[in-house]
Amino acid sequence: MTETSKTIAVFGAGPGLGRSVARRFGREGFRVALVARTMAKLDAMVAELAVDGVEAAGFVADLGDQQQLSGVLEAITGRFGRIDVLEYAPAGPEWMQRQVDIRSCDPESFEFGLNMLLRTPTVLIESVLPGMLDRGDGAVLFGLAVVASMPVPQLGNVAVAAAAARAYLHNLHVSLAGTGVYAGLVQVAGMVGGSESAEYAAQQWDPAMLPEPLDPADLAEAAWALYSTRDRFETTVGL
Repeated sequence: MTETSKTIAVFGAGPGLGRSVARRFGREGFRVALVARTMAKLDAMVAELAVDGVEAAGFVADLGDQQQLSGVLEAITGRFGRIDVLEYAPAGPEWMQRQVDIRSCDPESFEFGLNMLLRTPTVLIESVLPGMLDRGDGAVLFGLAVVASMPVPQLGNVAVAAAAARAYLHNLHVSLAGTGVYAGLVQVAGMVGGSESAEYAAQQWDPAMLPEPLDPADLAEAAWALYSTRDRFETTVGL
């Protein structure tokens, strides 16, 4: 297959990072599969990408429900043939609503984060990795909050899950050396401009007191740089 026929699947496609990653890879000739919970939002993103000349399609799935994943993967491969790049960066206001200070965490506190950041991507990667290895080409990209590698006790439950996800991806990165398949991480040190999380934060707190949101285009550029150079495991945007 030629470069122009490669496909990136964006899991957790929202109006911030997901949309920008789709645009950045689309500029390089990638076709785009967008996965999120709401068809109306997916249709809007597909229409925007079409204006830019990017072939895209939306697929509805709740990433918190592993039972839905095989169906959405089948739908994507049925539409595009295969997944060459899997980008995983779920986000949304529910992450803020579910955050628990580390001193108040009980075992249940970690379930949402571990489900979304470890179990779901493991199922997805388990499905797409064999084909990538057979072809000797492919990539898995994560977007995680910077709490994956630095302590933020007031976000303790999310930080622990994110750290587990980072460790998983880092081990995968090392394991894939020499195979032609790459695994990399963009760590996000701040709110993402245009995202639902940033909108929620502005509704809950005085916007004048919040830090300037990160430009999602910068995050997408960081993801493209990791994919295209493959010279390191991770990069951080916002510090």
